[in-house]
Amino acid sequence: MGKVISIANQKGGVGKTTTAINLACSLAVLDYKTLLIDADPQANATTGNGFDLKNIQLSLYDCLVNDAKIQQTILETELPNLHLLPSHLDLVGAEIELINHPNRERKMEQIIAEVKKNYDYIIIDCSPSLGLITVNALTASDSVIIPVQCEFFALEGLGKLLNTIKIVQSRLNEHLEIEGILMTMYDGRLRLSNQVVEEVKNHFDELVFRTIIHRNTRLGEAPSLGKPVLLYDADSTGALNYLNLAREILQRNDATRIKNADKIIELENEQ
Repeated sequence: MGKVISIANQKGGVGKTTTAINLACSLAVLDYKTLLIDADPQANATTGNGFDLKNIQLSLYDCLVNDAKIQQTILETELPNLHLLPSHLDLVGAEIELINHPNRERKMEQIIAEVKKNYDYIIIDCSPSLGLITVNALTASDSVIIPVQCEFFALEGLGKLLNTIKIVQSRLNEHLEIEGILMTMYDGRLRLSNQVVEEVKNHFDELVFRTIIHRNTRLGEAPSLGKPVLLYDADSTGALNYLNLAREILQRNDATRIKNADKIIELENEQ
């Protein structure tokens, strides 16, 4: 039975979609069957895997609103172990159309249940908001990863997200856990980046992943070519960072299939 992990932060520009795309790709490369669900109307996780929105016939919107079968909606990617449930701009209207739907917060949970047994991991890229679609994703998830950028306003809005998670835990999904807080856009040359990492670690301690995602040109270039960074430049810092993140998640879940010698995570500029 697959573990469902949401990537969520209502603050934009923190590397949320980049994390969803490249974590899903890294898990697939490590031989885990992975489904990436694009739950953001901007559909960047869809285009970031090489799909043209003009050619998308069915999307998550159709599953949520029109009861389309998820099996008919899932697309194959370049990687044999990575599948995608695409998004579409129509998803922006889904919250209004679901407002009178019974159990509207559990619609995504019901959809995922149909294919959960087919995957080791299901990664959900949430929209930068705390609306109904994000609540749906959290309700359907076993855990949530919170990307936080290494910049001045790093903790801005984090309290609101944590409060939303607590509400979901108390009312909709008591089993929801925080998988970890992921520091992104780290630049070791900047004192500010180091200060932010220390501040977040002081606040959240062991919830913070050891893996840190560095600022990397290749990470920024890969989406324009419709590829995860591992398929664009496997030797880049960004690719290695996300492989390390995947390994760390596997270790946290005692699920790693890699050899003992490969379980040690080598990190640059470890804090």
